[in-house]
Amino acid sequence: MIDEETLADKESATRAACLFHGFSDISRMRIVQHLFNGEHNVKQLTAHLGLAQTTVSGHLACLLDCGVIQRRAVGRSSMYSLTHPQKTMALLVAAQDLLSATGQAVTLCPRHGIEALRNTTKEEQ
Repeated sequence: MIDEETLADKESATRAACLFHGFSDISRMRIVQHLFNGEHNVKQLTAHLGLAQTTVSGHLACLLDCGVIQRRAVGRSSMYSLTHPQKTMALLVAAQDLLSATGQAVTLCPRHGIEALRNTTKEEQ
């Protein structure tokens, strides 16, 4: 249970912001969602997500560094899976509940909403 003192703690807020930053990229979110289906290697994730291998590998490295996923060596390849699938699912379900409660506010946000994401994607191309 989180109390008010914990919520007000700067260190706790910093850790939460770092965690949510790890989830803030659409490609990383899609990787996490796909890993609920079981473990996958880079080639499988690349094929499923339609992303370049270097892009997938970079996002996997970020998720590994954050402790969200884990890696298991299989010969010369690596298999990736969620480190804490039940807790990750609980977080994503809670996020969906909050998104439902706020309606379209987050998607309409000029700083972080859909249009901001589209503009960022166009700038990267």
